[in-house]
Amino acid sequence: MDPVVMDTPDDLVRRFVRDGTHVHLTTTTGRPNALLYALCRVFEDRHSLTVSVASVHSSAHALALSGAVRHVTTCFLGDTYPLPRPSKLYARLKEGIPFHAEVWSLLSHTQRLAAAASRLPYAVTTSLVGSQLPFTTGQPPPELTQLPGTPPALLVPALKPDITFLHGVIADQHGNIVLCPPYGEGPHAAYAASHGVIATVERIVPDSVIAAMPEHVKVPGVKVIGLCEAPWGGHPQSLRCLGLAGLPDYYLDDYAFLAEISTACAAPETAQAWYRRWVRDADGHRDYLSLLGEDRLHALAGRSGRRPPASPPTKREENPCTEQETLIILAARGIVELVRERGYDTLLAGVGSAHMAAWTAGELLARQGTHVALVAELGFYGTTPESGDPFLFSQRHADRSTMTAGIEQILGGVVGSSGRSLGVVGAVEVDATGAINTAFLPDGRWLTGPGGANDVGTKSDIVVVAKASRKRYVPAVAHVTTPGGRVQAVFSQFGSFTRDTRKDPFTLATWLPSRDDADSSVEPGELTAAHTRWSPPTRPVRPDTAPTGEERAILASLDPEGLYR
Repeated sequence: MDPVVMDTPDDLVRRFVRDGTHVHLTTTTGRPNALLYALCRVFEDRHSLTVSVASVHSSAHALALSGAVRHVTTCFLGDTYPLPRPSKLYARLKEGIPFHAEVWSLLSHTQRLAAAASRLPYAVTTSLVGSQLPFTTGQPPPELTQLPGTPPALLVPALKPDITFLHGVIADQHGNIVLCPPYGEGPHAAYAASHGVIATVERIVPDSVIAAMPEHVKVPGVKVIGLCEAPWGGHPQSLRCLGLAGLPDYYLDDYAFLAEISTACAAPETAQAWYRRWVRDADGHRDYLSLLGEDRLHALAGRSGRRPPASPPTKREENPCTEQETLIILAARGIVELVRERGYDTLLAGVGSAHMAAWTAGELLARQGTHVALVAELGFYGTTPESGDPFLFSQRHADRSTMTAGIEQILGGVVGSSGRSLGVVGAVEVDATGAINTAFLPDGRWLTGPGGANDVGTKSDIVVVAKASRKRYVPAVAHVTTPGGRVQAVFSQFGSFTRDTRKDPFTLATWLPSRDDADSSVEPGELTAAHTRWSPPTRPVRPDTAPTGEERAILASLDPEGLYR
């Protein structure tokens, strides 16, 4: 049976969603944001829905502000742009405010969807082992089974939504939907839905158009129960369209809009003002587009190979190094050294200072004649980052990747499959065992969640890139979101910390005095004591040198506006 084709996303939500429905919001590099906004409008203040989504950030903050949702299953709640950081909306998550939450790692979340898609009761994962994941607020945690007689692995319950929301590129009247890579979760969520898929697309096209591109059809019409045309339905996230059916090759993330959301959600009054303007008071998707304006939207549309030149680097590289810039460059140097010593051929970049360090290391290695593949969890492999666009998941980087795939292929296949992958991740807390916390502070305030870091840290060697402070480099983390067994080094703004064996604590191994401590009377142990709560070094500490002009120029070309440096 063909899907019901309706005029607006709000019509689809009213037709198919009921109180108590479990709705899954599919995560590709594009998101079903027009449908998400409609869901919030229709079910506002009813606290009746269960929502599963890989990450709650930017537009998805509307779920918290609307009062529509009772329970969320996810891997991340916070901000990703302009910087990865906690959002005050979720500070009291442990108390079940603004909703009850169940938090998993990104790969285990996707594996649960894949199990449900095959009508299996469980998935098998090697993620989560050794961490305090998953966890829930307001109800007992899900039951996990340790598999006997195997390398550490767990049985995790399948994730079975009633309805899956999806935003695709194009579809025909029969509901056959075209998606373009990177795929993120891919089509698993569509197959996992017991009732079916509600989809928006940029354009509904004649059958003959879809028939001519079977390689791009990822969701067959048999799974789709409702369909609506919604141009720019992924805004403010990006969407890759590959020029199909006369569409642009892609539209980019609306960075200004994402930054506006992050700023607005820092206080209750401004958060509600943002929600009123863009969600509650917008009379559906067409009104939302009118508020944005045609000029703004067209500025986001792009064609491969026809980009404006990157912004020139600022003059900051002529000034003394900031601590953040020094942190990234020292980490990049350490990554280069590890790659050359141990033969890693793949660098998985976590968002923030971590991906800036990985990208800088990749360029330094390339100039030395050593190739490594830069990868990112949503499906980017072998990426040469576009100069001037520092956002990890920009569609511009997809155009400059050897392969565009999905979460399962990157976190479940590429990372750890050969033993030559090195993950580069951040931390809000890290202790001397290497354990990482990105969940709760000791006082119970919510941070962000594991994202894909737990998956990387259980499947491959990793390094931690984190500015040192006595609140961050702690004796013991408040919550283990990623175990420390495979951490190879921890990089700070004044040096690197290593250990001889996994049983040993990390101690300072290389040292670069800060500008304020440049006189030789300050010892490495004093610097460690001032900036960490770890033990002082008990072995010789190798001095390092200040960042070079070449290193600073590479970083400046990758991040000309200084977003991360």
